[in-house]
Amino acid sequence: MQAKVLSSGIHHTSLPPSYVRPESERPRLSQVSACEDVPVIDLSSPDRHDTVHRVGQACKSYGFFQVINHGVDLEAVKKMAEVAYEFFGLPVEEKMKLYSEDPSKTVRLSTSFNVNKEKVHNWRDYLRLHCYPLHTYVPEWPSNPPSFKDTVRNYCMEVRELGQRIEEYISESLGLEKDYIKKVLGEQGQHMAVNYYPPCPEPELTFGLPGHTDPNALTILLQDVHVSGLQVLKDGKWVAIKPQPDAFVINIGDQIQALSNGVYKSVWHRAVVNSERPRLSVASFLCPQDDALISPAKPLTEDGRGAIYRGYTYAEYYKKFWSRDLQKDISCLELFKNG
Repeated sequence: MQAKVLSSGIHHTSLPPSYVRPESERPRLSQVSACEDVPVIDLSSPDRHDTVHRVGQACKSYGFFQVINHGVDLEAVKKMAEVAYEFFGLPVEEKMKLYSEDPSKTVRLSTSFNVNKEKVHNWRDYLRLHCYPLHTYVPEWPSNPPSFKDTVRNYCMEVRELGQRIEEYISESLGLEKDYIKKVLGEQGQHMAVNYYPPCPEPELTFGLPGHTDPNALTILLQDVHVSGLQVLKDGKWVAIKPQPDAFVINIGDQIQALSNGVYKSVWHRAVVNSERPRLSVASFLCPQDDALISPAKPLTEDGRGAIYRGYTYAEYYKKFWSRDLQKDISCLELFKNG
């Protein structure tokens, strides 16, 4: 059987041609420096006003931040990482039962980003899961490893609660009611991408994921604490985000940039790979319900510049996002600008 995934046990001594980026699109790893001033926000602080202020500053200046003392059970986090590694360590025949190239499927193992549309592939396998409402989707999830369903269910519930708390901080930091964003987004969907980046023979020629912004509202990322790979675009330069123990990276997605009328930035980010060891990350996405109408909050359009973005439904946005390749010079959100 021809292996369709990278986590097949095949050892590559050189990069297959379909993964080699053109010279102009390579990661230039030697030019990337560490980001020394990543905002790290302690969510256990009793000073809510200070937390709200710090979240607002991070959203405005960086588009991302890390949170510690976030309330998500650390044992649940540890088990999530362990079961993810277990899954990708299964025999390839077992994993391939879940393989699909159809992005509309609610449970699927795939590779790269959108294999059928890309000219160059990305050095990544991923398990994509829909996670809300849990009773709808858990029965479809993998039964192997045996602990997978219970472990991932527990993790999903805790991360959802964290994400919604952070949305409240973001609302307040914009001068809006704390439940403003939650009301606009409606009954939020929740997806998960369990990403596996195997060791790569020539990491300077390819990406795990090329630069992109996230199409959703908020991303809660669990990074492998032993292997870094996340890089973000800051002041026109790519910088590496060192994993912080017991922390999550929070990314602002395109929908919050639109709701904030461009005040907050949906951060461009990418994943690079290394030749030494595999890397795992677990990205949890909170997404507006399909018919949620996204447009800049009215109080944020009254400073004389008006609404930067036109109103649209999330379903309209998501369809356009998936119809494009991941790597573009502009984010999908640019297509929804007024004027």
